[in-house]
Amino acid sequence: MRKHLLSLAVIAISATSALAMTDGELHAVLEKRFKDDRTGACVAAAVIEKARTSKAYVCAKDERPYDEHTAFEIGSVSKPMTAALLAELIARGEISLDDPVIKLLPQGATVPTFNGQRITIRHIVTHTSGLPSFPPQWQTTGAGNPYGRITERRLLTTLAATRLMRPPGARWEYSNFAMMVLSYALSRHTGKDFETLLRERLLAPLGMNETYVATPPPRVHLAQGHYGNGSRAEPWSFQPEMGGVGGVRSTLPDMVRFVEGQLGTRASAITPALARTQEKLVSIGGQTMAMCWSLLPMQNGQTALTHAGNTGGFSSFVAVDPAAGSGVVLLSDTSLFSVGSFGSLGLHLLDPTVALEPPRRTVAADPKLIDALAGSYHLPIGIGMTLRRKGDALTVQAEAQPEFVMGYDSAGDFYPLAFDALLKPRRRDDGSYAFIWIQGGAAFEAWRSKEAPAKAAGGK
Repeated sequence: MRKHLLSLAVIAISATSALAMTDGELHAVLEKRFKDDRTGACVAAAVIEKARTSKAYVCAKDERPYDEHTAFEIGSVSKPMTAALLAELIARGEISLDDPVIKLLPQGATVPTFNGQRITIRHIVTHTSGLPSFPPQWQTTGAGNPYGRITERRLLTTLAATRLMRPPGARWEYSNFAMMVLSYALSRHTGKDFETLLRERLLAPLGMNETYVATPPPRVHLAQGHYGNGSRAEPWSFQPEMGGVGGVRSTLPDMVRFVEGQLGTRASAITPALARTQEKLVSIGGQTMAMCWSLLPMQNGQTALTHAGNTGGFSSFVAVDPAAGSGVVLLSDTSLFSVGSFGSLGLHLLDPTVALEPPRRTVAADPKLIDALAGSYHLPIGIGMTLRRKGDALTVQAEAQPEFVMGYDSAGDFYPLAFDALLKPRRRDDGSYAFIWIQGGAAFEAWRSKEAPAKAAGGK
């Protein structure tokens, strides 16, 4: 779920959107992107427009029994829902964006400061709090759910032990940790667990009766999630107060209702709060932020609101163009983070002039490329990795770990056959090769052993 907010502020998308797209036309676009894609992902999609709403379900390879009652983990797309709850409390006069978050926490809680500057709620919903994305002491090894064991005590203990490296508001850095704190704080403030608060204040007013966190409604069945290599992934779970960071599960029809609420075409008691979440709050480091929405500039001077989400076995994307009265919902039963998630597809559906990526299909790697990559490397997190040629394949072996064979795809990337990760070859100025390693929501630039460390490519 890490690094889920779409960072595409440099893209200017036009005001022209697809008009009156039919279900068949949407199905054709999905097939063009995913037919025979190596991930095997199944996708549920909707394009919401003034004239109609089109929906389609497409699988890259094997069809799965999904229907309108199939729920998907939406990951960080939960965050704009949490923002709606916050905005509703602001409208009640109970909370201000500029309140320090410690105001909502239990007596005795400690929140880090920087030279006396405190973290406010505004900092959290714009990802400028200075809190890390995912505290190092929470890291888990291998596949699995990284959030299920984070209790109230562990959250508050970690918060108290965290040291800020810069003033709050000084830099944009996506933080799941901060949003867990906010989800917990809203639950504490209202005296309700997050699922109850969400159902009462957002889901019920919008008619989203098949959306949930832990307790599925009747007839709703959760899709089986998958890693990007096609293997099955276990569901992610969250403590009752912390689901606002990424614990929501929803069906395609319910997510359409959420977008309609954002557009104001599904009026309810929560409509004013949804509109408040769309207001620009900060522009910093190439990011323009509303309340948990990334705002992307459009050629007509308007903006599109976007958010992407990933869990261990699912991907999601929501885009809303208030000026055009249109929106896009994408849900998948496969984690697509390592291959770039849903960004280009979602924006293409919002505006067909945005290029659509082709499917990633398994192809043979050039033996010369394999030989050029072979060698010993280090990642900036202190892990050594060795790449070797075994027959016609490239293998990867981290320190004290087994050796894994990798496949190669039509996008020019290697990927382990046994787990979800990506190795992106990078040709350097001197003609030699290194790579960027992408796994678990982070991207790291590798450098060859005995060379000076390269700067991390990122990890949010």
